[in-house]
Amino acid sequence: MNRLKEIVRVLAKYQFGNVLEAIGLRNKLFYTLKLHLRDPEEELDSTVPERVRMVMEELGTTFIKLGQVLSTRPDLVGRDIAEELSKLLDDAPPFDFNEVKAVIEQELKKPIEEIFTEFKKEPVASASIGQVHEAIIKNGDKVAVKVQRPGIVEQIEKDIVIMRYLADLVDKGISSLKYYNLPAIVDEFERTIKKELDYILEANNAERFRTFFEDDETIYSPAIYRKYCTLRVLTMEYVEGVQINEILDSEIKINARKIVERGTESYFKQIFVNGFFHADPHPANIMVQKNEVLCFIDFGMMGHLDQDFRDKLAELFIFMINYDVKNMINQLNYMNILSDGTDREALKYDIMDLMDRYYGADMNQIGQLMTEFTMPNILVKHKIKLPRDFILLARVISMVEDLGHRIDPHFNAMEIGQKMVKKIIKERFNPLRKMDSASATSALVNIEHIYRDLPQSITGTLMRLEKGNFKMELEHKDLNKFSETLERMTNRISMALIIAALIVGSSLVILPSETLILQEFPYMGLIGFFISFVLGLALIISIIRM
Repeated sequence: MNRLKEIVRVLAKYQFGNVLEAIGLRNKLFYTLKLHLRDPEEELDSTVPERVRMVMEELGTTFIKLGQVLSTRPDLVGRDIAEELSKLLDDAPPFDFNEVKAVIEQELKKPIEEIFTEFKKEPVASASIGQVHEAIIKNGDKVAVKVQRPGIVEQIEKDIVIMRYLADLVDKGISSLKYYNLPAIVDEFERTIKKELDYILEANNAERFRTFFEDDETIYSPAIYRKYCTLRVLTMEYVEGVQINEILDSEIKINARKIVERGTESYFKQIFVNGFFHADPHPANIMVQKNEVLCFIDFGMMGHLDQDFRDKLAELFIFMINYDVKNMINQLNYMNILSDGTDREALKYDIMDLMDRYYGADMNQIGQLMTEFTMPNILVKHKIKLPRDFILLARVISMVEDLGHRIDPHFNAMEIGQKMVKKIIKERFNPLRKMDSASATSALVNIEHIYRDLPQSITGTLMRLEKGNFKMELEHKDLNKFSETLERMTNRISMALIIAALIVGSSLVILPSETLILQEFPYMGLIGFFISFVLGLALIISIIRM
């Protein structure tokens, strides 16, 4: 409750009291808390996106992380808020060395002196989830040790409970925000933040990334020391270099063109070849080493694309570059992105209007174009549901472009991307191309299954045909309805025949006959006529109601 009160206070401070009132919290908490709300006439100098960012910053770790996740989802929050949230800095004051020591010894089950010959008490960097220390292990290797902040897991779990509570209130209380499905956003955020809290997963990501670029002399990533890694402690090679953001703000001489080209090529390779890409290309997460070698660090947030999606995405990319709107729409449909209710003609003109804003003599904003396509005004209007990885991908390419333009104003990602994607597509259609080990294994296994099972299947089918035991199952969408109609018709014909028989039988009974007339009155015949009348009336009513 204390944390909930703090959240309400911060929201009120930045003039989001109308939201609190709409979801019913104003009446429940405001009077009790005796909050000193701002005068409604008093206007803050900041815009709404800026106030959203300031709320996230003031509420701390969990909400800063939520803001960073939402900055990659302009399809949900809009471009202005997404861009503002991308400014959130994940920094925090360092925690005490005694706490660092306690975490390391608890996780690695040894005194810190038995693990490291040297361990610097002052952190190299400090963030909301953990901080990094420079150290030297027993074999003499210099390492960077990332230690998780004590109590951070419990704090995040409590904040997520409150987030889910508030999201449910907003979803029920503000109908205009139902489209955003805030409870689902909280669920997605919970999955994301739990991955960042798992240092074993980050170690796996780092090793996988390193494997993909082990033969590339232009890209580097630090080695992982598995012996000294746990859920809360991550030990990796200490890499020397200068962060790109420091280069941007200094007089350091670099070959800007080479750095930008290498960075962009590496990202297109990550996306279209590996299907595993660094999803947080923040300037602080990319270092420049000697000979313009780029070193990626911090692998807590990674994107994944399967082979089928990568192939389709490459084709969509080519259509986009060539301004082929018709085939772009066909490709989106092929990728199961368009819904049955999408008006393709209207979508075509909206895409043309969008592309006209970016195409010209120098088309160099493919990332911004992709980001614009993920905006709610297009998605909602045309009932489009984009995969999360497509939206994350658009954001990443846009960030890479922005970083490239800051380093080299003449940078054009389109030229680099076009060459690489065309090369990838050309290799796909080459019958003699060399398959990677995973594809080769999968193909050989499938071929082996066919080779082993096909003769037996053909023989079994022919034997069943020869014996006349071959069965086929047919399905028709309206067959059940036809069957019901036919059954009703048959029942009515049967009833009509029964009525006719009763009438004929009753008529025969009414004929003079001593054995059938009781006390000189044909009761049996009249009863038969009465039953026939009731059944006939029921039959007429059922026919009229059809």
